[in-house]
Amino acid sequence: MILKRRSGPESRRRRGEEGFTLLELLVVLVILGLLAALVGPRVMGVLGKAKGDVAAAQMDNLGTALDLLHLDAGRYPSTEEGLQALVAKPSGMERWNGPYLQGETVPLDPWSRPYLYRQPGENRAPYRLSTLGADGAPGGDGEDADLHKP
Repeated sequence: MILKRRSGPESRRRRGEEGFTLLELLVVLVILGLLAALVGPRVMGVLGKAKGDVAAAQMDNLGTALDLLHLDAGRYPSTEEGLQALVAKPSGMERWNGPYLQGETVPLDPWSRPYLYRQPGENRAPYRLSTLGADGAPGGDGEDADLHKP
């Protein structure tokens, strides 16, 4: 006796090979879209704050490197010498004992722009190190706010 194999929708249901309907897929996509709309802005806010925290930590590290250079050379780099003096010996700085940073370049801020350095700083500070925040313009609030050291 020859058994005939059934084909069609009945045999697929029996073997557990039934797929999703278009309506089920659309419902899942709508749910995922709603979740992304609700969670997305919160995640972006956290990422913006994290970049500000990274910038503050990098500026602390740069400040420490500047203080080490000052201890060795007896002075902070001039505005013209800039932060590049932390990785390459400037002319006229005989007691330079660097490099004071790892790598061959000064790190960029989290928004891929160079940190701003000015010597002397304001209010008798030996220098001023800053970044202009996410917008790259002076002033701003939130992640657009400027960060300064000291």
